[in-house]
Amino acid sequence: MRTDFDPAAMSRNEFYKLLTATVVPRPIAWVSTISADGTANLAPHSFFTIASVAPPVVQFSSVGRKDTLHNVEATGQFVVNFAPEGLFEQINDTGTDFPHGVSEFEAAGIATEPSLRVKPPRVAASPVALECEVHSTLRIGDGTVVFGRVVHAAVSEDVLVDGHPEISRLKPLSRLGKDEWAAVSGVREISRIRHADWRGPAGDR
Repeated sequence: MRTDFDPAAMSRNEFYKLLTATVVPRPIAWVSTISADGTANLAPHSFFTIASVAPPVVQFSSVGRKDTLHNVEATGQFVVNFAPEGLFEQINDTGTDFPHGVSEFEAAGIATEPSLRVKPPRVAASPVALECEVHSTLRIGDGTVVFGRVVHAAVSEDVLVDGHPEISRLKPLSRLGKDEWAAVSGVREISRIRHADWRGPAGDR
């Protein structure tokens, strides 16, 4: 048996809670921007993924028109800072609805470091920073998808093994439903199967 949910018969928030509880886990883009007057902004966005590899483009969605979106539109730049388990409370702090013009970096006591190719600062304690220039934006309903071309990636040597980011060192956070967050509790590996090696459905092997 299944329970049916009709988005047309539900409120926006009711269906939002259903979507965010079922599209899980969601990686977090901890996005730093800078306003036209030079105020640095930092906010977590859990509608986040890769859009293209060549050119390298990442995307996140801003639900509503928040400071992040205003700054991206004004300056054309942003940084996606990796959200690690060890910065859980600081990441949550930067989701606070501070008044316009307040820097989350300052309010939450988060140290910055200069970016190499863009003006918005990086989070100094984050192990990975993807410096981006805006490729395009797309308005969909009450959200705006921001596509950013990655012009530089800076990765801490502490999370690299043989030159590659290692999941056990990155320790990523993800968002679930309600007020729930998750850390990586177990990793499984399986190789993609070539057609030449196909031996039938997994259940029959």
